[in-house]
Amino acid sequence: MVLARPKILSEADGECVGIERIEGRSPVLLVCEHASKTLPARFGDLGLPNEALSSHIAWDPGALAVARGMSQALDATLVYQRFSRLIYDCNRPPSSPGAMPETSEIFAIPGNKDLTAEERLARTDALYVPFHDAIRGLIRDRRARGQDSIIVTMHSFTPVYHGRQRAVELGILHDEDSRLADRMLDAAADAPLYRTERNQPYGPEDGVTHTLILHGLSNGLCNVMIEVRNDLIADDSGQGVMADYLTGLLQQSLEA
Repeated sequence: MVLARPKILSEADGECVGIERIEGRSPVLLVCEHASKTLPARFGDLGLPNEALSSHIAWDPGALAVARGMSQALDATLVYQRFSRLIYDCNRPPSSPGAMPETSEIFAIPGNKDLTAEERLARTDALYVPFHDAIRGLIRDRRARGQDSIIVTMHSFTPVYHGRQRAVELGILHDEDSRLADRMLDAAADAPLYRTERNQPYGPEDGVTHTLILHGLSNGLCNVMIEVRNDLIADDSGQGVMADYLTGLLQQSLEA
């Protein structure tokens, strides 16, 4: 017997993928997997307090604003997920426990506990599949018109994790392909506005490079993941400064 999959998104929720500057001329293709803290209406609050729903466990605060600033400055296409990673973390494959986590840092997530196979598949089909299909489609269309693609994913991280202060301010992350990351780290060393480190505060061993592997490495495309400490991009001013700085790093790296 085949069980019916629960409906994840309503008509009022809208599409799960946001795309801006689709005709952007830059080779940079910006991706923001954790852009939003919005939950689809059917999930209510997942049994979580408002504190948790507004925190970094639900999204990457400031990441979308910085990505939009970079998109405008570079004339780069931006793709982002419109719903919270609490429902599905689009930087994780369906087989990963972190794709639909039962706990995140100090918070248990009641609405994600003991999901059935049908429930997991419904979330995957509604959020993960269309998100990554959209990126694949953009890469395919750009290739068809002779436009290069360089995958740049934008994230933010919390200054304190499990009670430990993080000194790093900007992380430049990569998997097996470090070409762009190497150049950005060299550029950051020449203009050291932030404490910048390689593969910090996370690295490939933490399973955070899924999007880079899926769309960068698998296509032979240069790629990099950027992590910004979220207290630096908590307001318009900080977001603007960071967007300008990262735009400069990317431009210098691409020229090199």
